[in-house]
Amino acid sequence: MVAIGHGRSVSAATAIEQCRATLGNIVPQLLLVFCGGKHEGSDVVEALRTTFGDAVAIVGGSAAGVIWRDGLGYSGLEVGVVAFGAEDALPQILVNRDLRQGERAAGFSLGQKLAETAEQDSVVLMFYDSVADPSPLRLHPASDLVEGLQSGLAGHRIRLIGGGTLTDMNLSDAWVLDGTSVAKHAAVALVFPSSLKDETVILHGCRPVSTFMEITRIEGAEVFELDGRPALEVIEQMLGVTLGATSSHDLSLIATLGEKQGDPYAAYDENSYVNRLILRANRTTGSITLFERDFRLGTRVQIMSRDNALMLDSVRNGISAINQTQRDGQPLLAIYIDCAGRASARSGAAIEEARLVADHLDPSIPFLGFYSGVEIAPFDGYSRPLDWTGLLTVLSAR
Repeated sequence: MVAIGHGRSVSAATAIEQCRATLGNIVPQLLLVFCGGKHEGSDVVEALRTTFGDAVAIVGGSAAGVIWRDGLGYSGLEVGVVAFGAEDALPQILVNRDLRQGERAAGFSLGQKLAETAEQDSVVLMFYDSVADPSPLRLHPASDLVEGLQSGLAGHRIRLIGGGTLTDMNLSDAWVLDGTSVAKHAAVALVFPSSLKDETVILHGCRPVSTFMEITRIEGAEVFELDGRPALEVIEQMLGVTLGATSSHDLSLIATLGEKQGDPYAAYDENSYVNRLILRANRTTGSITLFERDFRLGTRVQIMSRDNALMLDSVRNGISAINQTQRDGQPLLAIYIDCAGRASARSGAAIEEARLVADHLDPSIPFLGFYSGVEIAPFDGYSRPLDWTGLLTVLSAR
């Protein structure tokens, strides 16, 4: 069985020593590592090599925070480690380092490699560098990466699950660990053998506060008009708030835009929505910029309000459901990929929803989580990027 380690220190070497102490006697063949952005990635890799040797593969990346069984933190000093031993089902590692040249093309290339490597319906964990440029801020859109990947797969079925890495909740930077070193503008995929399967629940927390509206002007991720009116004006009017020119960031803490899947007139079900975080607003143009650019001209959306009570209920229900699936199973590992905006420091929730996950998930399952920029999960028949969700995946024997 895999082992979980965690540590927290201003020194990367000390944090890794703490991880080693909590891992027990396992001799790792592969390390899945997430660490806060106040640590230099190169220092973390050096400390891991000193502690575990040069032969072990090191994958993962930076994280806005780390979540473990009896604690969590987003100070930037946390490190979490999953150690896979020789008897565990080890994944193959595939890497693409060309996101800078174009996310869709990079995804296509990675998808082709996956089609050659992964068995049908294999579980693939993918982590990618969310931040292309910190100033002015430009993201690597997960929607382009995943659409390219799906094209490269050419119909080959996989269970793609993953997240975008960040160094902190301010989107300052991001990087990944690609098996040997620190990489920028890269995506790393872990292809698990067909002897493993996943059970995945998507935890939500938004509810619609508007009727359906049509996007009538959009350029990339920037939405200029909803139903022919400036998007920012529509959202402010619907929410009953007026944001100053320097306060547009506040909007990302209040609302998202949601696209309802399936029957638009069916009763409300949080699982029917794909929500997009609002990255920023522009008072001059009356526009808002979304985290992803997969909404199109004519897409029908609703303004979604974040609801902390709904978020916590979603966690309780989701954890109960996944515990039911594991009663007679042989779980190997639970990974929680949690949108950084759901942390109490951002959401204002009185309870850390990640604590509910760690406290109520079957205690026999090894567990580690991290705070992400984007979550990627199977949704409505294929994998796609999601925003403001918690993504809990349990890997277990088929």
